[in-house]
Amino acid sequence: MLLMKDAIVIIPTYNEIENIEAIIKAVFSQKKAFHVLVVDDNSPDLTALKVKELQDSFPSKLFLLQRELKTGLGSAYIDAFKWCLQKDYEYIFEMDADFSHDPNDLIKLYNACYIDQADIAIGSRYIKGVNVVNWPMSRILLSYFASKYVRFITRMKIEDTTAGFICYKRIVLETINLDNIEFVGYAFQIEMKFKAYLKKFHIVEVPVIFTDRKKGKSKMSGGIISEAIFGVIKMKIKSFFNRK
Repeated sequence: MLLMKDAIVIIPTYNEIENIEAIIKAVFSQKKAFHVLVVDDNSPDLTALKVKELQDSFPSKLFLLQRELKTGLGSAYIDAFKWCLQKDYEYIFEMDADFSHDPNDLIKLYNACYIDQADIAIGSRYIKGVNVVNWPMSRILLSYFASKYVRFITRMKIEDTTAGFICYKRIVLETINLDNIEFVGYAFQIEMKFKAYLKKFHIVEVPVIFTDRKKGKSKMSGGIISEAIFGVIKMKIKSFFNRK
C-alpha cells in the first residue's frame, strides 16, 4: 500500500518562497508515495521558479501549474482538480503551503479513504475540541463560530466546515460539476463540502492539529470572510430550487 502512486497533493501558492521547498520535501519524505502539484498564481517572489528548480530533483512526481492571474483559491483548486482527474489520480488532496497542515497527517486522510472507504476525509480542527496552535483568540473564535454557523445553516454533520486540509476520492470530483462552483475564497471549501453532502457522499473528519504559519503572510481578508457568511445563505437557498 505504501508504495502506491495513486495520490496527489495540491498545494496552491502565492508568494510562498519561504515555505515551498520545505513543504514539498516534507510531503516527499512520507512513507506513502505522494505526488505534488503546485498551483502558482504568478507569485512576484518567484515561487514558481523555485518549484521548477526542484523538479530536477523530483522528476515525474513534482508538477507545476502556472496561472497568469491571482483569481482566488477556489479557481486555483478547480483548475488543479481538472488536471488531476485528467492524469487519473484516485486520491486528490488539498493542503496549504505554510505548514499549517502537517504533512505527517496526509497518511491519516489517505487511510480514511483507502482503508475505511470514506469518499471525503477532512483534516478537522474541531472534531475533538479546538486544535489550533498560535492563532490569536479572536481568530480562533471567528473560525470556530463560522463553522458552527455554516453547520446550522446547511445542516451538514461536519464540525470543521471551513477546513482546507482534505482528501477527495476522484468519484466525488467527477460527480460534482466543478464548472458550477461559484465561490473563489474560503467559502469555496464550504461549497465543495455542501455539494458533496447533497450528493450523499460519505464524509468523515479526522482530528488534526492546525498550526499557524511561521513564515510568509496570511491571505485572509475581510472580503473572504463576508463571502463565507453571506454566501452560505445564498448557497442553501439555491439548493432548495436545485432539488426541485
